[in-house]
Amino acid sequence: MDVYEALYTTRAMRRVRPDPIPTEVQDRILDAAIRAPSGGNMQQWRFLLVTDRDQVARIAPHYRAAIDFLWDTIYADRLAAVDADPDAPESRQLAAIKRSVDWAAANFETYPLLFFAFDRGDTTGGSIFPAVWSAMLAARAEGVGSSLTTILAVKADEVLEILGVPADKGWRMVCCVPMGYPLGRWGVAKRRPAHEVAYRDRWGEPLGREIPEPLWSPGA
Repeated sequence: MDVYEALYTTRAMRRVRPDPIPTEVQDRILDAAIRAPSGGNMQQWRFLLVTDRDQVARIAPHYRAAIDFLWDTIYADRLAAVDADPDAPESRQLAAIKRSVDWAAANFETYPLLFFAFDRGDTTGGSIFPAVWSAMLAARAEGVGSSLTTILAVKADEVLEILGVPADKGWRMVCCVPMGYPLGRWGVAKRRPAHEVAYRDRWGEPLGREIPEPLWSPGA
């Protein structure tokens, strides 16, 4: 797969099939992850791949509780705005995201693979998220969808106990990436144009050129 196709089409794919992901595919995803840069080459990371159905089922209610917390707190004002003006473009977009996340919560037990990432001694995430993104890109190359979530942190104690993570070794659960073969189709994610969110040389100074459309598209 062309690298730009992977970069442009790797987006949150929450709706996936329960079909198992072959072990050799999981191996390639994991091996790609550990090739990512690591601060000082310390490699203070650990990855935990959960495929056992009972383990996934035990984590599921904690994910649903975390999502309920998300809607009731962090997103409460935005969801109220959706209710107030459901036809606004921003409302339609957020409503679509909520439907996707709610699908993930309702069907969490069906995910064939949960890819957990842990780090130690790096609260910035600078040495773990490149590895996670490499895993997600490798998954895309294998036709596997993924969706990164950090919300399980609000249920960290319960999830760490289920996973058997030692409490006294300093490991921090950074994120969980549910993976599976997607029910939907790959596509280029809609975003604000690059020139609207970037400056040149000094904060607030125009980029100097406009990039109104994605610079890669299928078949380009």
